[in-house]
Amino acid sequence: MTLRATLVEQGYARLLRPVMFAAHGGDPEKIHVDMIAALGLLQSLPGLRDAVRALTSVPASPVTVAGIDFPGRVGLAAGMDKEGKAAKAWQHLGFAFAELGTVTAQAQPGNPRPRIFRLRDSKALINRMGFNNDGALALANRLAVGGIFRGNGAAGIPLGISIGKTKVVPVEDAVDDYLTSLRILAPHADYVAVNVSSPNTPGLRSLQDGGALAGLLTALVGESKTLAVGGTPVPVFVKMAPDLTEPQLDEILQAASDAGVAGLIATNTTLGRDGLAASDQAQASEAGGLSGAPLTERAREVVSYLCRHTDLPVIGAGGIMTAADATALLDAGASLVQLYTGFIYGGPALIGSINAALARA
Repeated sequence: MTLRATLVEQGYARLLRPVMFAAHGGDPEKIHVDMIAALGLLQSLPGLRDAVRALTSVPASPVTVAGIDFPGRVGLAAGMDKEGKAAKAWQHLGFAFAELGTVTAQAQPGNPRPRIFRLRDSKALINRMGFNNDGALALANRLAVGGIFRGNGAAGIPLGISIGKTKVVPVEDAVDDYLTSLRILAPHADYVAVNVSSPNTPGLRSLQDGGALAGLLTALVGESKTLAVGGTPVPVFVKMAPDLTEPQLDEILQAASDAGVAGLIATNTTLGRDGLAASDQAQASEAGGLSGAPLTERAREVVSYLCRHTDLPVIGAGGIMTAADATALLDAGASLVQLYTGFIYGGPALIGSINAALARA
C-alpha cells in the first residue's frame, strides 16, 4: 500500500468515520442525508474537488459491458444516492460508475423511522427504507437541470438508475408502474436496473417468480426499444436477491434470457441473519435487509452460480468489504462490482485498494 493510500485509509478510519458515526446522536439516516448533501456541493468547490480526487485517484482498468464503456470496474450500488443529488461527485471519489435510486413512479415516504441500523462489530447494516424517494419525475428533472443525459458523460462516469414498484400500486399492476418510471428516466440513464428484490416493499419479491418476471422484463425491454427511436435502446439489468434457491435462479436466468435483458446484478440485501457478531444479536430482530460482511460468502456463491450458467454480464454486489472480496467476485466471473456497506465502513480507500489489486493481477 502506498503512503497516499495509507493516509486516505487511516484518515477515514480514525478521523472522518468516527465523527460521521457519532453525528446526530449516531442516527445513520441523518448522517447519510448530511453526507449526500456535502457531496452534492463538491462539484461547485473546485479546490476541494481536485484535492479529493488527487487523494483518491488510482488508475483503473477500463471495460466495456452491455455496450457501455466503464472507466473501471468499481461502482456505487443503488440506495446511496437515491435522488441523484451527488450524481457528479462520485467520479471524484474514484468510482467508475454509480447507480442512482431506487426510485418509483410515484413519490413515497418509505417506511417509518428508525429504518437503518448499524451493526458495527459485524461490519453490517440492516435497512428497511422502503424505497423512500421523490418519484421518477423529480429525479429526471434534477438530472436534466444538471445537464445529465444518457451517453453525454456529464457526470464524468456512466450512471445507472434503479427503478422499483410504488408501494401503493398492487403487484398485478406493477408492469405499468415500472414502465412509467422507465419512460421518464430512460433519457438520463446509461442503464436501467430493475429492482424486484428489495425485502422492504410488500409483495415485491414475488416479481422474481419466473412467470411474473418474464412478463415484466419483456415489457421493459420492449419499451426500451420503442423509446430508442432509431438509436440503441437503454440496457436493462435485473437485480436479484441472495435468498433464492438454484431452481429459482434458473427461472430468473430463463426469464432474463428470453426477454433480452442486458445483464444481471447480484445481489441485493438478505433476510438472513447468519454471521452476525454476538454483540450485534440484539439488533438482529430488526426487520429489513442485511448487508455487509455477513453477505460476502453468499453473494460470491450466487455470482459464481450465475456466471457458470449464463453468458449475460453480471455486476457483483454484496459484502464487498476488502479488495480481496471484490477480486473474488471478479474471479468468479463478474464483469463489474458495486459497493455500498463496504464504502460506508471503508471509505474511498476501498475503491483505490480494489483498483490497485486489479492492476497487480
